[in-house]
Amino acid sequence: MALRRSLAVSLALLAFANAQDGGPPTGDTTGKHTYSCDATKCKLPNCACASTSPPGGLSPQDTPMFVLFTADDAVQPYTINSINQFLAQRKNPNGCPVKMTFFTSLAYTNYANVTDWYVAGNEIADHTMTHMGMPTADEVNGNLIALNSLAGIPLSEIRGFRAPYLNFSAETLQIVHDSQFVFDSSASSSVPVTDPNTDAYWPYTLDNGLANSCDNEGIEGTVCDGKPVLPGLWEIPMYSIFDERGVNGVHLMDPWLDIPPSGGTTYNDSATLSWMQSTFTAHYNGNRQPFGLYTHPIHVAPNVPGVTTPNGTIAMINQFLDWAQTQQNVWIVSNWQLLQWVRNPVPLSQLNDFAPFKCPTPQVNSKICNGIPADEAGLIQNCMFSDFPFQTCYGCPTDAPTPDNPLPAQAQATDGSPLRHRLPANCSTPFWDPIAGNCLCTSSDCAFTDSSKPIGPNGANLTGGGTGQPSSTPTPSYVPFNGNDALSLSPASVFTGVALLSGFAAGVTLLL
Repeated sequence: MALRRSLAVSLALLAFANAQDGGPPTGDTTGKHTYSCDATKCKLPNCACASTSPPGGLSPQDTPMFVLFTADDAVQPYTINSINQFLAQRKNPNGCPVKMTFFTSLAYTNYANVTDWYVAGNEIADHTMTHMGMPTADEVNGNLIALNSLAGIPLSEIRGFRAPYLNFSAETLQIVHDSQFVFDSSASSSVPVTDPNTDAYWPYTLDNGLANSCDNEGIEGTVCDGKPVLPGLWEIPMYSIFDERGVNGVHLMDPWLDIPPSGGTTYNDSATLSWMQSTFTAHYNGNRQPFGLYTHPIHVAPNVPGVTTPNGTIAMINQFLDWAQTQQNVWIVSNWQLLQWVRNPVPLSQLNDFAPFKCPTPQVNSKICNGIPADEAGLIQNCMFSDFPFQTCYGCPTDAPTPDNPLPAQAQATDGSPLRHRLPANCSTPFWDPIAGNCLCTSSDCAFTDSSKPIGPNGANLTGGGTGQPSSTPTPSYVPFNGNDALSLSPASVFTGVALLSGFAAGVTLLL
């Protein structure tokens, strides 16, 4: 029974991810759309015009090269393990572990893993409850409520949204704005940075309408040309990758699953690596617009029951990241980290003091259920729903959350223990004891200890990985967990005690 359940879950996840994209994005290569923004009135930090130039008037040479690594859909051991094989051992030039953004939907999500991933310093963002394209407000806001109540993510920390299938409308963006998100990342750039008509804009606000995805099917005429006007909502475009055909060879999410233009019936890792490197180089040698790796991590997850692990593709992605980190001034960041820099763009010489890139580590020495594996071991509750069992620190609900009822009543624990306390608005997740209903720290003085290292002055020694010294090489690619080739998930343990996350300052991967 356990084996059948594990296999069924893995196949359902793959089928879910296989239905993701509605085709390559389309851009305005003809110049038929208009965009107007007065930069003398639209000023940082709360307003920005769509521009291909670095923010704040910085020169490209003074601008960091950002790599965005994002994941979509379910947060659970298979997908976390997939991300860890690429990022867990990597560090930015200041010695801090790299961070990413997980756009989370609730089907097959294990809430305890969401808590762990967030407390480890990664960004959790909204991807609707049931993975609905053109979502309703209930789908968007219900996800906020469930992630807050069952994963303990502060509502103020869920800042970003991405539409499933990248299928959005002006109405979708209005919902996102009304729900007080900081940014959307559903629109895409689809013209190379080397093209005079490129739409690879740095993040911008929608005070003057959208400037990307103008010709996407179904939304023509409702976006762009000054629409929709949503003051203060940022758009972080998804930056496409291009093969040798340029604007006619667009790749966006999971480019390693695309068949190369030379033909064939399957993907080609060597071809994909060359697309990624050439696109990255064009960004790096141009205006340094961010480079994105946008993933459905289940596609490259190791040891998924019934599925052959794509070892060649995994090695290729790590080869690309190794290569990128040998370039000077390259930072792998979350969407929110990028946006914090865009709103306050400091030159390379000042990154040493830029707080959003540092790596504060919660200092907690108590046995509480808080997203830190050593603290929460034995305290996580198992919620044994028939369709998909999950775990949480915050008390199992009587029913699984739905858009109609995103906050079900808490069920009485089978062991008779008292109901657990959900995260309040005035306590940080790692310091909240949901069993006692007590915040262990309410002062900013004791909340975090920064463990980042100084980086070189005036842009010196800004190579990621290794020790950060001029002669060092990037940190090794994927280091097997616990000496094994990959994380082995026994069928019975998939959702009954596995908690996997990147460790804190040292970037160590922990297994429970």
